[in-house]
Amino acid sequence: MMSLNKRMILSASFVLAIFIVLTALGLDRAFYDSARSARQERLLGQLYLLIAAAEVDSQGTLSLPATLSEARFSLPGSGLYAFVTDRNGTRVWNSISALGVTAPFATQLAAGEKRFEQRADQAGNDYFVQSLGVNWAVGQQHFAFTFSVSEDLAEFNAQIRHYRQSLWSWLAALAALLLLAQAAVLRWGLRPLRGVAQELNAIESGRQEKLQGDYPKEIKRLTDNLNSLIHHERAQQIRYRNALGDLAHSLKTPLAVMRGALASDKTQLPATVEEQVARMDGIVAYQLQRAATAGTTKLMATPIPILSVAEKLVAALHKVHHEKGVSTKIFIPGSVTFPGDEGDLMELLGNLLDNAFKWCSKNVQISAVAQQGHLILTVEDDGPGIAPSQAKNILQRGVRADEMVPGHGIGLAIVRDIVAAYAGTIEAGRSSLGGAAIYLDFPKR
Repeated sequence: MMSLNKRMILSASFVLAIFIVLTALGLDRAFYDSARSARQERLLGQLYLLIAAAEVDSQGTLSLPATLSEARFSLPGSGLYAFVTDRNGTRVWNSISALGVTAPFATQLAAGEKRFEQRADQAGNDYFVQSLGVNWAVGQQHFAFTFSVSEDLAEFNAQIRHYRQSLWSWLAALAALLLLAQAAVLRWGLRPLRGVAQELNAIESGRQEKLQGDYPKEIKRLTDNLNSLIHHERAQQIRYRNALGDLAHSLKTPLAVMRGALASDKTQLPATVEEQVARMDGIVAYQLQRAATAGTTKLMATPIPILSVAEKLVAALHKVHHEKGVSTKIFIPGSVTFPGDEGDLMELLGNLLDNAFKWCSKNVQISAVAQQGHLILTVEDDGPGIAPSQAKNILQRGVRADEMVPGHGIGLAIVRDIVAAYAGTIEAGRSSLGGAAIYLDFPKR
């Protein structure tokens, strides 16, 4: 029979193993999704910067500067590649890094259509591909282009492998420590039971008469009952021993009478024997009854100028939504900065401005002001606005104000998460332009 200590150690080890495995799988999945989402947003930002740098002449010829803001576009075989195709799916431009590379890219996307996917080239190498369709207007003419950015997954996969190795190493070390701690805790927790076993051995060998240790209340009842059982068992043994002595003493007289009858008056022998046998029977019954009678048992970051980032995003979105003829006003002093990561700022403004351009009728307005130790960012439009009943719901992941408009309903949720990471607040309300307004409030770091 397996000991109680082994049972508890095996049971706890089994539960710990399940917990470690489930924790590892959960953390691995969360990290993978987070890393993939970060890559997607970074590629989208690079795509916007690429569009902002592009120029199209009256003949529909697209050109980009030789030196782009992303240095890897200018480095052959860097793992980051950019492509532009026309309305017929013909490649009209690619980055220097794409020379001699067969990286996959998207073609013939509709204006404003975004696509993020994982694709493989002819050699079986995997890439992340972020694409965006653009309808470019030059005068009265419109030219359709599809911008694509492809990134080799080698670095991403190496990052995932390194994380998994680190994760499993740390979890294995943690499991070993927990097992040791668990064994120590079980040993300490079961010490009173081992004390009971040792005292019972001492009682069995006659070294002590009862359990004398000071035990926890959970087993105090058990030790008290054991002591009571030992006490009554010994009392019963004493009673049996005393009863045997008393029985032997009591039987002496009837036996002596019968012996005397045999030696003297044999004529009275039958009557004498019968009488004494009856007496002896009564004595034995009495002593047995008497003997059997028992008693009752008892973070630091460089400030980022907001104006330059906003202007780049607005320029890119004008190209994406050129057919709407959006009028944009920017009220951001050059001295106002964002106290955080530039990628976070681009993600915030990119999502908010993209929504504003998508929902507005003709006007979009963005403003930023630093006051009383806070940075207030506001993006407004003159679209249909947000009903008060929807103001909080649209900040939830997957919720959209209008299911008829393309989208996934995660833009504002992403903004909300970033704002929360900076201990800021986000509110949706009514714009002075008549549409929706999103207010971001960041405390001073």
